[in-house]
Amino acid sequence: MTIDHDLGHHGDAEVGPGLIDLAVNVRSAPLPDWLAGPVAASLGHLAAYPDARQATAAVAARHRRDPADVLLTAGAAQAFVLLAQALRGARRPVVLHPQFTEPEAALRHAGHRVERVLLPAADGFRLDRSLVPDDADLVFVGNPTNPTSVLHPAADLAALTRPGRILVVDEAFADTTYRPGVAGEPESLAARADLPGLVVLRSLTKTWGLAGLRIGYLLAPADLVARLATAQPLWAVSTPALAAATACASPTAVAAEREIAARLAADRRHLVDGLAGVPGVTVAGEPASAFVAVHLAGADRIRVDLRRRGWAVRRGDTFPGLGPDWLRIAVRDTATTEKFLTVLTHVIKEHQ
Repeated sequence: MTIDHDLGHHGDAEVGPGLIDLAVNVRSAPLPDWLAGPVAASLGHLAAYPDARQATAAVAARHRRDPADVLLTAGAAQAFVLLAQALRGARRPVVLHPQFTEPEAALRHAGHRVERVLLPAADGFRLDRSLVPDDADLVFVGNPTNPTSVLHPAADLAALTRPGRILVVDEAFADTTYRPGVAGEPESLAARADLPGLVVLRSLTKTWGLAGLRIGYLLAPADLVARLATAQPLWAVSTPALAAATACASPTAVAAEREIAARLAADRRHLVDGLAGVPGVTVAGEPASAFVAVHLAGADRIRVDLRRRGWAVRRGDTFPGLGPDWLRIAVRDTATTEKFLTVLTHVIKEHQ
C-alpha cells in the first residue's frame, strides 16, 4: 500500500544548532529533586535486572486501577508497536486523523491495512463519532490530539467503545490539559476500567523532559495487558525509567503537573491571542495542550524562512488531514512567544 505521507517525520528533525525550538513538544526544565534523586539513585542498581512491580503498583494507584491493568513501556510509542503486533487479527483497523503518525506507521509495519478517518478542519477537528465505521474493531484516537491540540469530550470517546472493539486513546499529553474549577485532567479516561476494550496510553516524557529515558505505560483490561505483554521484549523498561515512573506517579508529582498545566494554559492563551493578530493565520479548533496548529497560506515556505531567522517550527504536511499550509507551534514562555510573533509577522509580510 502506498504511503502518501512521511509518517516517520517528527519534530526533533526540525531543530538544530542555533535554532529556537518551537517544533518539539517536550518541556525543557531542570528535573525537580523528587524526580532527579530517585533516577540518580537507581544508577547504583544497574547490575540487577529491572523489576517493574513497584512502578506498576504506583501507576495503578495513581489512576485507581488494578496493577494487572497496567503495562509499563519504553515510551508510549512502544505501546503502538505492541498493539499492532499483538492484534494482527484485527479486521478493520481505523486511525482518526490528524493525529500522531506513529500509530498508523506501527500498524502498517505489522501488515495491517489501515483505514483513515479524517476529522474536518471546518469543524475544528472535533470528534464526529458518525465517521467511525460501525464494524471497525481497532480504533486509534488522540486526546488531546497531536498536532491539533484539540481535547475531545470523554463522553464522546466512551461512546465509541463496544464489545468486540478495541479503542486506543492516546493520552500522551493529558497531563498538559487544564480547566479552571476542574480537579485533575479534564476528559481523561485513564481511570475508566468499566469500558469494554478501552486502552489508554500515557507518556511521562513530555511534561518532565524525559524523552531520552523512554518511559510510558498503557492502561487496559487485564486480559489484554497480558496479551500485549507477550509481544514485549524481556526487561523492556530500564531501572532508571522505572524509578522515574514511580516518582511521577506520586501525589507530589501529580500536584506539580497540575501547577505546570495551569501555567501552560496561560502561556497558550498568550500565544493564541497573539496569533489572532497575525495576518493570514488561523488557529485550529480550541487548543488545549502544549502546542497549537495553525493554517497559513504558504506555510511550507514560511517555515523555511523562519528557520533562516533562527526559529524552528513543525511542518504540517506529514500529518494526514493537514497539508503544506499548516504548521504546529509549541507553547513557550510569553517572552519567547512575543519574539516569535514579531518574526512571524515580518516573514509573512515579506511573502505578501
